[in-house]
Amino acid sequence: MDLMVELLAAKRRIPSAKFTWINRIEFGVTLMQNRQFHCLNRMVSEVGIGTWQLGGTEWGEMSKQLALETLAAAAEQGVSLIDTADIYGLGRSELLVGEFLKTRSDASQFTVITKFGRGPEPGWPENFTSSTVRKHAEDSLTRLGVESLDLTQTHCLPSEYLVDGVVWETLRQIKKEGKIKAFGASVESMEEANDCLEVEGLDSIQIIFNVFRQKPLESLFQKALEKKVSLIVRLPLASGLLSGKFNAETRFDEKDHRSFNENGECFNVGETFAGLGLAKGAELAQQVRQLLPLEGTMAQAAIRWCLDFPAVTTVIPGATRPEQACQNALSSQLAPLSQHVHDQLRAFYLEKVNPFIRGKY
Repeated sequence: MDLMVELLAAKRRIPSAKFTWINRIEFGVTLMQNRQFHCLNRMVSEVGIGTWQLGGTEWGEMSKQLALETLAAAAEQGVSLIDTADIYGLGRSELLVGEFLKTRSDASQFTVITKFGRGPEPGWPENFTSSTVRKHAEDSLTRLGVESLDLTQTHCLPSEYLVDGVVWETLRQIKKEGKIKAFGASVESMEEANDCLEVEGLDSIQIIFNVFRQKPLESLFQKALEKKVSLIVRLPLASGLLSGKFNAETRFDEKDHRSFNENGECFNVGETFAGLGLAKGAELAQQVRQLLPLEGTMAQAAIRWCLDFPAVTTVIPGATRPEQACQNALSSQLAPLSQHVHDQLRAFYLEKVNPFIRGKY
């Protein structure tokens, strides 16, 4: 069966271990590893789940039932961190996460983080005024059905609004009022990430980080560790490229951003195929496959690569099916990749990937 690594090898984190795969669902075993989320003074699952896809507008349609089943499957595998945003389906994702929490007797064990700033109401630049920032937070509270947001993040704001202070001062005040427990920034470039690290009281940074986009290693990870800023990794599979299942002829639903944003037509090109484009990205993914270990799936090895860096707090791959959520969660149980594999992937990125990356980075 293709769902769970053998317990002993995983717990001991033996790099050379050979894995025996069994069905985690059948045996009902939860083996998720957890990491410290500093600002909240709590442990969270090192593999969380992103819920961009629950919105039904940029990853193709997704029914309510399937969305709730996917969240439940992730939870059964020990996933305790859920990332959402007010723009995902114009609130649909937050509403579904809120509905999911209502079904759980252990709802308090989940850490739910959201984002704001990209919605059309009232839109830019009014989204960044003090009164609107406050309204965004209150609307997210209502949709999620919670009394206080665990973490709210600015959602890829224009650079000038990351340094002018109005947004941050408002968030500090809302935190004092108890409506949010922490605040952070989801960013598109390392310049933005470094600017945000200087913000007083900033608790987290969310970034794109994967085998194809390794720049955060150069300018962010050590600083974040020193400042105890939690790092949330999004798009660890580069829009699915690092599953190894795509080729230049692969086609996607018309409502899937991979069919309408390949060249950054609607938002930052880096959010789609890591800014490489489908054809080039698929070609490079097949080369990456040859460098990864054989244990597990290619996607799991790619997520494991992200987890091998101590600065990473949690990785938030999305999932459109329950089985996909389970497979992603199992990445936590793989042993760390060898230093040799890491060295090979670093050299591959520098020589063959980096020259082809487009967009803010």
